[in-house]
Amino acid sequence: MSTAIVQVKTHPPAGTIVLQRPEKRNALSRQMLAQISQAFMDLHQEKKVRAVILTGAGKTFCAGMDLHEIHATAQSNDPHPQWLEDSQLYRRLIEQMLQFPKPIIASVNGPALGGGVGLVLASDIVVAGMSATLGVPAPYRGMVAGMAAPLMAFRIGAGPAAHLLLTGRTIDAPEAARLNIFHELVADDLVWARANELATELAKTAQESIALTKRVMNETVGEHLTTLLAAGAAAEATSKTTEAAQEGVAAFVEKRDPTWP
Repeated sequence: MSTAIVQVKTHPPAGTIVLQRPEKRNALSRQMLAQISQAFMDLHQEKKVRAVILTGAGKTFCAGMDLHEIHATAQSNDPHPQWLEDSQLYRRLIEQMLQFPKPIIASVNGPALGGGVGLVLASDIVVAGMSATLGVPAPYRGMVAGMAAPLMAFRIGAGPAAHLLLTGRTIDAPEAARLNIFHELVADDLVWARANELATELAKTAQESIALTKRVMNETVGEHLTTLLAAGAAAEATSKTTEAAQEGVAAFVEKRDPTWP
């Protein structure tokens, strides 16, 4: 039996999904991605749950993809099929969140990095603590943030997205709020409480109206997102096959600076 590394709490009118790998800074393993997807399916069926809060255990929201798992896969004889499946697994989760009929509130309780940024951007409303940070360090790992790129361009525009994606810099909460990635900033110890308040407010609205509004935003205004995410997943998988990615991930695991080929 697989270990539960995603916790689901039901507290109508909301439900909370907690990434439960604090010792790994809630890094996204294949098992975690599958369990997050299952959690959303379970909460979809809960009629009393009108909104879903997504947060991380400990002091980190999500540190991104599990680079130790990626490094282990790179040692296999033919990692390429696994790279493709990994990217598709993540893409399916992002699309599931975008098409989820109930509002998703990201409760960003600490750093959101790499793949964790995709989870933030696929959420509808983002509440963050004042000490939260956000960044996509893919260039420092020799890889491509194929999911974050179209989502970030959709949410904040191509110019600011390119700046963050190409520099790989990590920004603080006020800067993320200025870019409209974080929608509300509160004290660190009030992040989940404020997200729960918003869920209660949203529960007063018409459920059909919320679902249709999400479809308008993510499937009509964002009509090309599905195509762009598919292309991004392919680019992400391809980038993992390069010498640069092998060196970047190895450098991270070995806690040293990369030497680029």
